[in-house]
Amino acid sequence: MFFSRTSCLRSALCSAASRSMFTSSKPDMGKPNWVRVGLAFGTSAFLWVLLLKQHSSDVDEYKVRNNLEQ
Repeated sequence: MFFSRTSCLRSALCSAASRSMFTSSKPDMGKPNWVRVGLAFGTSAFLWVLLLKQHSSDVDEYKVRNNLEQ
């Protein structure tokens, strides 16, 4: 009982201390950082394009190796 109570208290203090150390206030959700949003969506789109390109080349190679090309 004592261990769990001190552990809970210690984790609450550590999380509160680490948050205040790196951020001075909560981010405003009504005003997003459009550069970060654009980078996130752009990176996601780029990775999807690479994935689909790699998949199509893998399918083509599979067809050639198994004599499925007509």
